[in-house]
Amino acid sequence: MQSKWYESKPKALELRQKGTSLREVEKILHIPKSTLSGWFRSIKLSEKQKLRLKVNQLKHLQKARKQAIKWHNLQREIRLKNAEEEAEKVLSKLDHNNKVIQELALAMLYLGEGSKNKSGTVMRNSDPLILKFFINSIIKNYDINIKKIKCSLHLRSDQNPELLKQYWSKELNIPLENFNSPSIDHRTTGRPTYPNYNGVCVIYCGNIALQRKLVFLSRKFCEKIITKNLRAVSSAG
Repeated sequence: MQSKWYESKPKALELRQKGTSLREVEKILHIPKSTLSGWFRSIKLSEKQKLRLKVNQLKHLQKARKQAIKWHNLQREIRLKNAEEEAEKVLSKLDHNNKVIQELALAMLYLGEGSKNKSGTVMRNSDPLILKFFINSIIKNYDINIKKIKCSLHLRSDQNPELLKQYWSKELNIPLENFNSPSIDHRTTGRPTYPNYNGVCVIYCGNIALQRKLVFLSRKFCEKIITKNLRAVSSAG
């Protein structure tokens, strides 16, 4: 019994003999791959036809990769948008003018990023947003005079100290005279710095009492949350 695609067989064989791929013939004639595979089994392709098939396969592969990248980028944008919306929901429930919330946020940031040694209250980072928050918070909540805030840059050997001083001074709204001499990492000589990296800025506030308060506040908060959660789990069990 002849298949319903039998009348298209001559056209399919002709396309195949011209070096058309099985996928392309399927797309053109709407014939299943299983049927085409049986028809094409006895066809011997020339080296030129094989080369054309290989070129077409590479083109399809490149196209598929581009489509896959486009799809993954779109999915990533969707996930980022969802994450941003979830963050906005949480923030909408907070009173941003509440000093306790601001102080706790600062303390948790300091627990993760701040220095715990005896040199005072010190924060270092390469992200201007983190340092802006830190400076703004200690000035507003602890009445720290900006003149008492000193800055130092840790740079790679191929970076321009003067230009980066100006960059961080403008970003953080800290006067240039508050910046100490930069520290240059000469181990990076010969290795170019990647774009948009502006070094690490270190903020010094010689107030050891503030450091102690922030560390105790953040650690005790963590301990209380852990204890509360453990009790809740025990009660549920």
